[in-house]
Amino acid sequence: MAIRIIRQDDDPILRKICRSVDKIDRRIEILLEDMAETMYSAEGVGLAAPQIGILKRVIVIDIGEGLIEMINPEIIEEQGEQCDIEGCLSLPGQSGDVIRPKKVKVKGLNRKGKEIIVEGTELLARALCHEIDHLNGILFTDKIVE
Repeated sequence: MAIRIIRQDDDPILRKICRSVDKIDRRIEILLEDMAETMYSAEGVGLAAPQIGILKRVIVIDIGEGLIEMINPEIIEEQGEQCDIEGCLSLPGQSGDVIRPKKVKVKGLNRKGKEIIVEGTELLARALCHEIDHLNGILFTDKIVE
């Protein structure tokens, strides 16, 4: 495993839309491992592949309840609304209030290629939405409410 450099600020890769993962092979497994190690090293709760320069639809999240790895994640259900402060490893020193769903259901694949569904509320819902936004070239600063 390796700690990767986190792309920051105006890096154009953060604004690109990621491609779906067609084949889960050793390269994707290494990517997942490196992303988790990088996230933990930076003391974050989530990381998306474009944040380390890889335009693939891969995210990792750990809000303190164990590591979640998702390949090709997509939100299939949203409920309610919450507004809270967010920050981002790619935008150090920046934060702001963002409205997100209070609860989400996300479908994706695990590292074995098996379909998984992750349901999250509160912080986990926020983290899932935040990381999936990264896969679509959207940063939390685009959604800050005044």
